[in-house]
Parts: sequence; C-alpha cells; structure tokens
Amino acid sequence: MSPEINSKAILITFMIGAFFAILNETLLNIALTELMTVFNVDAPTVQWLATGFMLVMGVLMPISALLIQWFTTRQMFIGVMSIFLLGTVIAAGAFSFPMLLAGRMIQAVGTGLLIPVIMNALLLIYRPEVRGKIMGTFGLVIMFAPAIGPTLSGVIVDFLGWRWLFITVIPFTVFSILFALKHLQNVGEITRPGVDIISIVLSSCGIGGIVYGFSSAGEESEGFTSLKIIVIISLAVTSLILFVVRQLKLKEPLLDVRVFRYKSYTRGVSIFVIVIMAMFASEIVMPMYLQGPMGYSAKAAGLLLLPGALLNGLMSPTMGSLFDKYGPRKLIIPGTLTLVGVMIFFSTIDPTTPIWLFVFFYMILMLSISAIMMPAQTNGLNELPKHLYPHGTAIANTLQPVAGALGVSIFVSIMTQGQAAYIESHSNEVKDVVMNEAMTYGVHHAYWFALALAAVAFVISLFIRKAVAPDYDESQDQEKVVHENE
Repeated sequence: MSPEINSKAILITFMIGAFFAILNETLLNIALTELMTVFNVDAPTVQWLATGFMLVMGVLMPISALLIQWFTTRQMFIGVMSIFLLGTVIAAGAFSFPMLLAGRMIQAVGTGLLIPVIMNALLLIYRPEVRGKIMGTFGLVIMFAPAIGPTLSGVIVDFLGWRWLFITVIPFTVFSILFALKHLQNVGEITRPGVDIISIVLSSCGIGGIVYGFSSAGEESEGFTSLKIIVIISLAVTSLILFVVRQLKLKEPLLDVRVFRYKSYTRGVSIFVIVIMAMFASEIVMPMYLQGPMGYSAKAAGLLLLPGALLNGLMSPTMGSLFDKYGPRKLIIPGTLTLVGVMIFFSTIDPTTPIWLFVFFYMILMLSISAIMMPAQTNGLNELPKHLYPHGTAIANTLQPVAGALGVSIFVSIMTQGQAAYIESHSNEVKDVVMNEAMTYGVHHAYWFALALAAVAFVISLFIRKAVAPDYDESQDQEKVVHENE
C-alpha cells in the first residue's frame, strides 16, 4: 500500500456516504400509512417498500465479495453511490406505486453493496490494534442513522410531504460522490476471480427465500404453518445447503464459507446474529406494546425509544476504543450478562410498569448491544487472513438482514400465538381488558425466547479470546500510514 494513502479522508468519505444510505433504511417507515392513501394500496402491498428493500440487500451482499475482488475501491464506492442516487431520484419523482417501489429497490442495490465495500477497505487500511476504534466510529453511523430516521421522517412528512424524504437525500448523495471523486483512494488488490453463475443463483434463492419467507410469515393467517411459507423456507434452506456444498468444492468460491473454520470469527458472528435478532425484534415489539396496552401514540412511542437508540449509536466509538484497550472479553461478557438481565425485566412488564423504568431498561438494552455487537464482529474479522476479508465481511453483512427478518418473524409469531391462546381461554371476559392482558402475555412469551437467546450468547462469550490474523505482519507499511494519519 502506498504511504501517500490518506486514511482520514477515506474514512470521512465512507461515513458521509454510509450515513445517508443507511438513514434511508428507516426513513420511509413512518410514511407508509400516508403512501397507502396516496397510491391507493393496501398494507401488505405498501409493506413491500420495507420488505423488498431488505430482500434486495440480503440477495446482493453475498455477491459483494466477488465484486470487491473485481473492481477498485473508487469504482465500487462511486458506482454504488451513483446507483443509490438513481434510485432516490426515481422515488422522488414517482407518480405511481410501481415506480416508487422500483426506485426503492434500486436504492437497496446501492445500500446492500456499500457496507461490505466499506468494511473490507477499513480492514485493509487499519491495523488490528486500532480497528475497534475505527469500526466503532463507523458503527456510530450504522446505529445513529436508523435511530434518527423515524423521528426525522415524521418531521419531514408533516411539514414538507413524503417526496421530500427522497429530495432531501439527493444533494447529500451528490456531495458524497463528488467528495469521493476528489479524496477516495484505492486500497487492496484486484484479483478478478472466476464468476460462478450457479453459486449466484443458489445464494440469491437461498438468502432471498429466507428473508421473504420469514418476513411474509406474519402476513399469513396460519403463520409458519402456512403451506406457502413452509414451501418457500424449505426451498430456500435447500438452496443454501447446495450453495455451501458447492462453495467447498470450488477453487474460487463466490463466498468462502471456510471462514467458519476460524473459531473467533464463528463465535463473534454467532453472538452478532443473536444480538441483531434481539435488537430488530425489540424495535418492532416495544413500539407495539407502548401503543397497545400502555396507550401511547405512535409519535410518543417513537420518542420514548429514541434515547436508547441514540445511546446505542453514540456509545459505539467509546466501545470501540475500549475494545482496542482491553480486548473483547471485558466488553462482551458483561454485555451479554446485562442482556440476560434486561430480557428478564422485559419478560415481566405490564401496563402498570412506570414509563421511566421502561425507558431506562430500553436504554440499558441498547447500551449492552453497543458493548457486544461491534466488538464481537471486529474481533472475529481480526482473526481472518487478508484474502478472506471480502468473504468474512460479506457473510457478516448478509447475516444482518437474515437475522433481522428471522428475529422479527419469530418474536411477532410467538407474541401473536400467545395472544391468541390467552384470548381463547378468556373469551367470556371484557374484551378490551382481555386484549391488553393477552398482548402482555404474548410479549412475555416472546421475551422468554429472547432470554434463552441471550443466555446462549453469554455462554458463547465465555469462550471469546482476542484474535490475531495468522498472516498479520507488524512491519507492514500500512501501519506507518495509519500512524501518520490518525
């Protein structure tokens, strides 16, 4: 790597682009009700603006490992941001729902490819001793952007209208591209591995089917027992099994699953998946409970959960620095133990729970997640040799939407089934009272499951060790580069 590499300029470029691309993930959610009226579509149809976005991201992330090895850093970043800009312009000018959906899907292409590109480049630029701080700083963007998305969206929609959710993003995206054209430099090497079409088809069917199947389960009256859902998930799992088998046989795999031979990576990713499931599910279940039995409006519920979401993002750089200083164990073990305690609390809540206590424990939940998620992921990636960086980052980022869809579907399904069972056994009582009690009963069941997941994460954390890549060489020039630019 050339000693003229300016790591600070590269990091700033990445953070500007990532902030607005990731902000866009949650920016539209609060406007879905208005869009149903504007375009005269029903709830399941408009939900595709969110589900479809997650689906496209999940399908594209495995391919990112291949693209990173075929194109330069500048080509990838400027390319995906240009694709994101195109989707944003189309969505801003949409005169029909299909046009809006198309714009949204094109946005998802850019967002889905962006994060693996950035994480791979950061691994190449920064030495292991400072990666926690850098990943934590980047984590601030990843956590902070979706946290303020719903609140910012509500203000924009109320005062300017839904189109401005996209119009507002356009100038910042253009600035990001122009900034990258001036400051972004290439890192890593272009190897141009072979393209295996069958692997791409199998990964797309597998990841896409999993995300779609679990995301759609809640829309079916029969839930996970629906024949449609069973068929979709079964075909998706079969595709993934065939994909893994094929990758192990290929000389140049699309996604090298051999990364799971590295224990720190496997343990880190396992904890990462559990935490993502708990976080995504809580972000869905908690607003529902606040608006249901606790009687708060949608905006009030969003504001009550905002401190926790902001704390999660703001603490990410601090947790990264602590990771560099003390290693993973002193963060992840207390973090997972705290997660267990928080899940115990949420499994006992009821409408009489003081709201300050509710907000406090939600903040503790998000704080524990910031202590676990980025350190676990960074420590796992630190163990991989350089040639596996694109594969390690691609797999970790692919698992994020999959774990999110899985967590939301399982939590909501458990909660719904608990509600139905309670209503059936109390059918002769006052309806409103029973409905609130039923939802409380369902939420308790969902968080019992979350408690079990947290307990598993805690057990895994006991085996976490500080990881060092087998091919890391402290004499490499890139260390000097980072020292000079910090």
